[in-house]
Amino acid sequence: MTDPSTDTPALHDHAGVPQHAHQDVARVLHALADPTRLSLVHLLADGAQRVVDLTGVLGLAQSTVSAHLATLRGAGLVVATPEGRATRYSLADPELDELLGAAERVVARTTERRAASS
Repeated sequence: MTDPSTDTPALHDHAGVPQHAHQDVARVLHALADPTRLSLVHLLADGAQRVVDLTGVLGLAQSTVSAHLATLRGAGLVVATPEGRATRYSLADPELDELLGAAERVVARTTERRAASS
C-alpha cells in the first residue's frame, strides 16, 4: 500500500494502522493536553463564541484565551470566523466534544477501578 500524498510505501505499525495516522492523532491529543483548552472545547460545543465571551466565563486574560485558541486552531480543531471587528470561534468538528466525553468516561471508569482495588 502506498501513501497517496507521497507515492511511497505507507509505513504501518504492528496493528496495521498507518503511522501517519498516529502522528496526526498525537498532534490533536497534544493540542487537547491542557485543562483550559478542554474547557474551551466544551464551551465551543455549545456554539460559536467571541474571545470576550470566553474570557468572561473562564476568568482568564484575553491574551491567554487567544493563545489557547491559536493552539486549537493550529491543530485544526477550531475555526475562526470574522464578524465585524470581532472573531467568532467554533469547533471544526462537533465530534470533538464527543471525543472528550469518551475520554471523561474512561477516566471515570479508571478512577472507579482504582478505588475498588484500594
